[in-house]
Amino acid sequence: MANPVTWFEIIGKDGGKLQKFYGDLFGWKIDANNPMNYGMVDNGGSGINGGVAGGDGPRLTVYVETSDLEGTLKNAEAAGGKTVMPVTDVPGGPTLAMFADPEGNIVGIMKPMQM
Repeated sequence: MANPVTWFEIIGKDGGKLQKFYGDLFGWKIDANNPMNYGMVDNGGSGINGGVAGGDGPRLTVYVETSDLEGTLKNAEAAGGKTVMPVTDVPGGPTLAMFADPEGNIVGIMKPMQM
């Protein structure tokens, strides 16, 4: 499939509480042992990986993989969307951006991760 969903993110005011909730509810292995306390969800090879953390929530975001982040943002804006986060390099992580669709839903886009 062109441009698959490759990541999800669940954000709320209390990241630790959300990590415990989703870990207990679904048996997810969530590792927040990093400087940002960002809970990395390891899918064990089934489904997509994601993150559960504290922040400007509540929000649930899916990330679509694309090699041209700037071009995708321009196309989203031309179709009635709005850029809400410009292209950003996360230290030690992915390059990503976010836009709102015409109804206000936030969608993330990210470059393919290099392994």
